[in-house]
Amino acid sequence: MDLKRRVKQAVKRPIKAAVYPLYERRLQRNLDLSQTPHHVGVILDGNRRWAKVNFGAKAAHGHKQGAAKIIDLLDWCEETGVSIITLWLLSTDNLKRDPEELESLLQIIAETVESLASTGRWEVNCLGALDLLPEWMQLRLKSAEEKSHGISPIVVNVAIGYGGRREIIDAVRRHIDNGIEAGKSAAEISESVSIEAIGAHLYTRGLPDPELVIRTSGEQRLGGFLLWQSANSEFYFCEAYWPDFRKVDFLRALRAYAIRHRRHGR
Repeated sequence: MDLKRRVKQAVKRPIKAAVYPLYERRLQRNLDLSQTPHHVGVILDGNRRWAKVNFGAKAAHGHKQGAAKIIDLLDWCEETGVSIITLWLLSTDNLKRDPEELESLLQIIAETVESLASTGRWEVNCLGALDLLPEWMQLRLKSAEEKSHGISPIVVNVAIGYGGRREIIDAVRRHIDNGIEAGKSAAEISESVSIEAIGAHLYTRGLPDPELVIRTSGEQRLGGFLLWQSANSEFYFCEAYWPDFRKVDFLRALRAYAIRHRRHGR
């Protein structure tokens, strides 16, 4: 099956190379940028499968190619007016992977975050249960955050060691802890629980919720990504594995978002 897919891709590649630039320009020309979402979340899925299908290579090769694709995505976001991008690089479940693969993946992620921060083009924020990460990685991520703080109005959130359920639990715990520190009773803390109170303790606190969430690789589920924040988000699922994700795919996602009628329950 993998061989058939590789042969099929090899046949189509020259045709796509000739046609897609024209299609891409047409898409961008006709895109209504006044309808561009301000915050886009992206689940960068399919790195391992891409490596296996295309090269029969180890997962690390796919992770490296996926990391290299991030700069392209951020360029496209800048061109189209997206000002906040949240990228899911590592889930809490991913921390259970084979130790050798995980160590390689953590190194790639750390290098990627440092590279993004060093460009001076974006403010980089690291989100997630960072305490679950090795100490060496926590230090590198913190340093990258500090280096990029306040340098750009464009914010890039990198979700690392992230799980939506874990985020909500952490937010509730912080709310309860704050209530205890303030000397409130259990009844008072319970009474103070609200959407706004929990939202104030999320990893993304202070930022607007994503209007659009994109997932690559053909999987049509959130998998725990921004569970709280995506209550009113539009979703776009793309068949391409993340390393194969192109500007055309991104523009299609923005087009799909622009033509949807967002009623927000009304």
